[in-house]
Amino acid sequence: MGMKRELLAGDGLVLEVSDRPGPPPLRFETAGGGRLLLRQGGRPVLLGRMRGESCCRDLFLHRLGDFRSPLPPLRSAAMRSPVGWLHRYTRLLEDAEEGPLDEGRWHLARRTVFEPGIWTEDLVRDWPGARLELLCGGGWHGIVPLRPFSAPDAPRVKAYRKHARDGTLAPVLLWWVSFLDGWLILDGHDRAVAALAEGGNPACVVLARAMPDEKWRRLAEQMTSGHEQHMARLAALPDTPGIARQRTALERGFGDAVAEVSYDHDATRTWPLPGAPVTWDALAAEVMFECRSD
Repeated sequence: MGMKRELLAGDGLVLEVSDRPGPPPLRFETAGGGRLLLRQGGRPVLLGRMRGESCCRDLFLHRLGDFRSPLPPLRSAAMRSPVGWLHRYTRLLEDAEEGPLDEGRWHLARRTVFEPGIWTEDLVRDWPGARLELLCGGGWHGIVPLRPFSAPDAPRVKAYRKHARDGTLAPVLLWWVSFLDGWLILDGHDRAVAALAEGGNPACVVLARAMPDEKWRRLAEQMTSGHEQHMARLAALPDTPGIARQRTALERGFGDAVAEVSYDHDATRTWPLPGAPVTWDALAAEVMFECRSD
C-alpha cells in the first residue's frame, strides 16, 4: 500500500493513496429508487431513501447504531501532546482497518469556522431516524452523527469539557459527503457535545475526496483557455488605466484559481449495493425503516 502526502499552504494536506483498490471498508452503496446504504466492514450502519420528484427532495435516514470510529480512543495525555492533529489523524486513517480511504487523492484540512447554523439548526440530533430537506441545488449543508450523542453531563463529556476550557480538546473528524453537501461525524461525537456545551463550535479536521490528477488538469486547461480568450479581448481595447487595472485583477484572480483547482473537492464515491434493491428493502424491513411517499 502506498501513501504520499503533499503539504499545502495553511493547515492542510493532500494524501495520495495507491495500491488500495476499492471498495474501502467504510463506503456508500446505492440501489435504484433513491436507496442508499453506508456500510462499515460487513455491517450496515446507515440506510437512506430519497423521496420526491421535484428538485427539492427529502432524504430520510435511519442509523443502525453499529458504527465504530475508524480512529482509536484518544486519551487525555494524547490531547495535551504538541503533535499536530492534522498529521496525527492522517496517520491514523492510513492505518485504520474500517476507514473510508481507497485509491485516489484525499484532502484533509483543519477547520474552526463554520457558517451560522451548521452546529445548531443543521446538526441532526434526532436518533435513529432523521429527515434532511435537500435544497434545489441538491445539497443540505449540515452535520449527521453516526451514533447517539451523549448527555452534556455524562462522565466522558464532562472530562472533555475540561479540555475544551483548557484549549486542549482534540478536533472532531468530519467526512465531507458531496451528495449531502454536508458532513458525517467519523470520530469525536462526545468531543462535539463537550465543545457545544462550553459555548463554542468544535474545532474539526475535515476529510474529503480530492480531484484526480487528470480531472483537475483538464479543468485547469479549460480555465486557461477561457482566460486567454478574455485577455485577448482586453488587449484589443485602448490601453487606459482602467483596462490596465482590469488586466492585473484578472491575472491575479486567474493565478489564484488555477493554484487552488488541484485541491478542490471531488464527488464522494459510491458502489453498487449487492443484491439491490432486494437487499436494501430487506434491511429496511428488518429495522422497520419507513419513509413517507410523496
